[in-house]
Amino acid sequence: MAFDMLESMIVTLQLEPGSPVVEADLAERTGLGRTPVREALLRMVSSGLIVQQPRRGLLVSHIDLADHLDVIQTRRVLEGLVAACSARRATERQRKDIVLCAANMVKAANSGNLETYMAADHALDQVNHQASHNHSAVQCVVPLIVRCRRFWYAYQHEGDITEGARAHMELAQGIATGDEKAAMRGADQLLDYLERFARRVIDN
Repeated sequence: MAFDMLESMIVTLQLEPGSPVVEADLAERTGLGRTPVREALLRMVSSGLIVQQPRRGLLVSHIDLADHLDVIQTRRVLEGLVAACSARRATERQRKDIVLCAANMVKAANSGNLETYMAADHALDQVNHQASHNHSAVQCVVPLIVRCRRFWYAYQHEGDITEGARAHMELAQGIATGDEKAAMRGADQLLDYLERFARRVIDN
């Protein structure tokens, strides 16, 4: 619980990049004990959301624009693998749920509801990851997804959520077909979108 709460605060920029991390303050803000907060922060150091600097203590990591392209490149490989596994292993219920999540993203994008859009995005990831039954790939890709999500919140003014929703639908429909190559093409299209978005940010 502590990890999820603090991760959400970082991703949604409630804790801004570069800001100091004070364990006692976070325990008070979240209503959690200092021990679970400390354990969550240590996990975040290993995932790169928190950095530990000599004499300055813990800080929320900055968003490195150049590094973000490497994040996307690495995520592309992993997302293709997860999508292929889901296409092969998902149950009928999971296939329907994945498409439903993507449809919810499209609906939210069309109405301009960013909060609902991001919630549906998160739900799609969860079903996709469960359906893949590839714990190793999921463990590796989740921190990259979190970093991409924070990037989106920081630079959403450069993005088009209707374009993003369409890309997620391509992924969902590829998985739903049960065709691994179609699922991987869908994953590629999603990462193409994320790369275009990142490059728009960098170029501006």
